[in-house]
Amino acid sequence: MDRWFLIAATLLAAVGGALGMISVHRGKRTQWTVAWVAAAFLCQIGFLSVRGEWRAACPLMDRGEILAFLAWSLTLFYLWVGPAYRISLLGVFTAPLVVIFQSLALIPGTLTANPLKIVGSNPWHETHSAMSVLSYGALALAAVAGIMFLVLDRQLKEQHLKSGLFRNLPPVRELLVSLERLLRLGTSLLTLGIIAGFLMPRAESAWGHLIAAMVVWLSYAALLAVKQIRGLTGRRLSLSAVILFVLSLAVFAFV
Repeated sequence: MDRWFLIAATLLAAVGGALGMISVHRGKRTQWTVAWVAAAFLCQIGFLSVRGEWRAACPLMDRGEILAFLAWSLTLFYLWVGPAYRISLLGVFTAPLVVIFQSLALIPGTLTANPLKIVGSNPWHETHSAMSVLSYGALALAAVAGIMFLVLDRQLKEQHLKSGLFRNLPPVRELLVSLERLLRLGTSLLTLGIIAGFLMPRAESAWGHLIAAMVVWLSYAALLAVKQIRGLTGRRLSLSAVILFVLSLAVFAFV
């Protein structure tokens, strides 16, 4: 039953993204992308609820659950940021990433078929896992906003001012405000995750994951510090957000 929730969430996100792209190609804006993604979000909650009940803990015990939780986190922040900043087109760029994460989770062997109930789970361990993956959702959406900015910047330089995509992209200022806000939020959540990681009991093998998370945190903290102190152009900030997120995915090799 849990897989059906995830399959439904994947299909809904795929339909929402596809219909959004069709609307953009026709030069129109649509709010239906938000509705489709919201429906996918409800299915994601269903999946995580079932897995959480089976685990008797936060469902972050195998790579499939981590990928599904990451997709849920990405969807959550999109639903919070997108409509609030009137950039529903962000869903057109977000939906494919959600589909990729969930499709990877559905690969046979990625999700444990018969998840065992966790006995005596440590609250610091669960806080570390949940905050860390939540932070990746915010940082992933920041990377998506960065890609949108780079697309808009390219179209401006090439003077594709009449294309459907250009007419529907949000103003540059809104994109950069969302991007910086998401970077700060993601870094703050990652800070909480790392603090919890130091407080939880851990085996020697967990140090590699914690050190990798620290490197990611330092990278994002340095980016925000440079932005605050010296300033960065929108292009450099966007490109840095995309590159850092792609490189930071290496952390999951230590999970």
